[in-house]
Amino acid sequence: MDLGIKGKTAIICAGSRGLGRGCAEALAAEGVNLVINGRNVETLELTAAALRDAHGVDVTAIAADIGTEKGRSAVLSACSAPDILVNNNGGPPPGLWSDWGREDWLSAVEQNMITPIMMINAVLPGMMERKWGRIVNITSQSVKSPIPVLGLSNGARAGLTGFVGGTARQVASSGVTINNLLPGIHDTDRATALDAGVAKAQSVSPEDARRQREATIPTKRYGTASEFGSTCAFMCSEHAGYMVGQNVLLDGGSYNATM
Repeated sequence: MDLGIKGKTAIICAGSRGLGRGCAEALAAEGVNLVINGRNVETLELTAAALRDAHGVDVTAIAADIGTEKGRSAVLSACSAPDILVNNNGGPPPGLWSDWGREDWLSAVEQNMITPIMMINAVLPGMMERKWGRIVNITSQSVKSPIPVLGLSNGARAGLTGFVGGTARQVASSGVTINNLLPGIHDTDRATALDAGVAKAQSVSPEDARRQREATIPTKRYGTASEFGSTCAFMCSEHAGYMVGQNVLLDGGSYNATM
């Protein structure tokens, strides 16, 4: 299927590895030029070179932390008028409700709620003026089914979800769509870190921890960054213009519900 977005330009936040890179790969394969950021310069540059070589698109690499005002300014200075924005950022650490104080909550909200909202606010006016735009926010399955040890993420990402639910419907008539993509467990560094936490808590090996978590998923495996990216690319396509304010769950069937 031709997604109809060849030649467009996308900002992929935290696009140098993991799910962000999966999205970058899928969009680059469709001929979309990219602006990606990351905090590790070496990883960022290697990813940018690989994307250019594999897909022949322009890739601008910005070494910056998207969770800071300085980092957001650097990314937006490199691409002030994107056609596509994929919001992504690392999640806050796991723990219990009793572990977190005010500063922990402020950091989680800044990284996983305020940061994507600021990026949306920055690019929306131009998209609306041009009568076309796609915004996809990578959030989490936890906004539909809270994960007890990820309370910081549950709260911050739920706040973003509420913002998107109202805003998406205000801008849809301008040809701009805003939707959320909710990953379950995918084979990324984040999953490896969470597996390590389970292994430590249960005094088992990381491999056993992974097998335990895989057993809870109907597909009996973790998702891949590639299939996640393909879903994101469709949501950014010409064919997704009637998808507005939706939360698309990609979790291998873990969330058990009729609708």
